[in-house]
Amino acid sequence: MLPTCQRPVHSRGATPPAPAGAVRRLAYGPESLRQFGELRLPPGAGPFPVVVALHGGCWLATYDLQTMTPVCEALTRAGYATWNLEYRRLGQRGGGWPGTFQDVARGFDFLPELARRYPILPRRVLVLGHSAGGQLALWLAARAGLPPSSPLYTPAPLVPAGVVALAGIPDLADYAVAPGGCNEAVAELLGGLPAAVPERYAQASPAQRLPLRVPYCLVQGTADRIVPPEQAQAFGRLARQAGDAVRVVEVPGADHFDLIAPGSPAWPAVMQAVGALLPLPGHHP
Repeated sequence: MLPTCQRPVHSRGATPPAPAGAVRRLAYGPESLRQFGELRLPPGAGPFPVVVALHGGCWLATYDLQTMTPVCEALTRAGYATWNLEYRRLGQRGGGWPGTFQDVARGFDFLPELARRYPILPRRVLVLGHSAGGQLALWLAARAGLPPSSPLYTPAPLVPAGVVALAGIPDLADYAVAPGGCNEAVAELLGGLPAAVPERYAQASPAQRLPLRVPYCLVQGTADRIVPPEQAQAFGRLARQAGDAVRVVEVPGADHFDLIAPGSPAWPAVMQAVGALLPLPGHHP
């Protein structure tokens, strides 16, 4: 059983420290070319709170974790450890239903194991996802109530302290039937449209798994043409009705990719959302 303490366990066999800012590529599953993450640690002894990053790209193999590299570098400079997760995607063996979700869950639940070797706090973890990764980030918080019969079920899953979804896709059923290029990938991800496989949408779509019971924030650009602001607005209303602690932050004029571009006018809103849900030591939201 993995340890539940927050401080890492240091032993004679512990991994020696690497220079601050170094990237450690570590496998969390047997397919090390697809089931891995990149760990970055800020300067200092730690232990550090962790931001788990989930990239988007319509759940397609065309896009990978490098899209979140600038985000992780900026967060690490700010004082957070970051765990940038890769997972199997559409177009790869094992990607889609249920492998994509199983990988994200397995990579997230690997944090206590990482804490045995590195100075991170696996109980002070925020999940930050962009676009399709925003859906997966919210789903990580929603999976705790899955029935044991589900292929996505994990006994005693790690629960994040909060979630930040950047241009996320919280309502898969609504998004799947709307026009757009990325929208068509939802049916491929889940193996059909909502009418064909409603049980899969019920297990995978955050909008159908409310309340999530963790605090979360949806950051959305008003000029986004890939994920329209209505996704965040409608989900925010449903979440509040369900009793969740949710904020919807709209960034005027920001497009889909401004939210993952440190230095863009939208970036302060992202940092504020992260800091409010996962304050650094000595900082207050």
